[in-house]
Amino acid sequence: MSFNFYKYQGAGNDFVMIDDRNQTFPVSEETIAKLCNRYFGIGGDGLILLQNDAESDFKMVYFNSDGRESTMCGNGGRCVVRFAHNLGLIQNETKFHAIDGIHEAIIEEDKIHLKMTDVLEVFANMDFVFLNTGSPHHVEFVKNVEKVDVQKIGARIRSGEPYFEEGTNVNFIEITGNNSLSIRTYERGVEGETLACGTGVTAAAIAAFETGKLHENEIQVKAVGGNLSVKFERTLAGHYENIWLTGSAEFVFKGEIYF
Repeated sequence: MSFNFYKYQGAGNDFVMIDDRNQTFPVSEETIAKLCNRYFGIGGDGLILLQNDAESDFKMVYFNSDGRESTMCGNGGRCVVRFAHNLGLIQNETKFHAIDGIHEAIIEEDKIHLKMTDVLEVFANMDFVFLNTGSPHHVEFVKNVEKVDVQKIGARIRSGEPYFEEGTNVNFIEITGNNSLSIRTYERGVEGETLACGTGVTAAAIAAFETGKLHENEIQVKAVGGNLSVKFERTLAGHYENIWLTGSAEFVFKGEIYF
């Protein structure tokens, strides 16, 4: 048995893409983890199945590199939109189904704009901010993000109190300008630092605005693997709506895998 695969990346966040509209891909944690392994497989932060959907243009099914189906992935969402466009399934606008509901996206030559889920609650205290942008995110502000031991500190926070077994993604943020910040992210499921995280970038921008560290509603974010931007509206009730994540999403290569 063999399958064609496609590799895409958004700001260095890379994914194995499978056109699974016939739903014949043999899903298992072991298979997906092996394919995402950078030494014995294709390599990727995650694997995405593109499937047919009755309610929208297509369905995105996302798995972390540990082989487990996971919550929303922002960069993965932007990459699967580029994938669907390259397959000829969509034109310049689309709606697709993900684990957290229907998402809208707009395709440009070099950028994909992805509408994220609304954020209804932001928990902020003196030490950190926690919010869910389709995936759970712990956000901490630091003075020099380049010097943070993301692997060590991120792993400790990821499964520590109050997150424990469910865990959380962990973001370290440095404010760099009037409407800009730099970020590094420890991702659960990958169990390490990734070059970018779309839901993490979204969480960072909202956390910076909510805590008064930034005052613009369009924020430029520098991740390790590239630049992204987040635009949003804050309602009088304190909700965040019309959240758009924007950045590049690029095809890297394709190949064939055998089972």
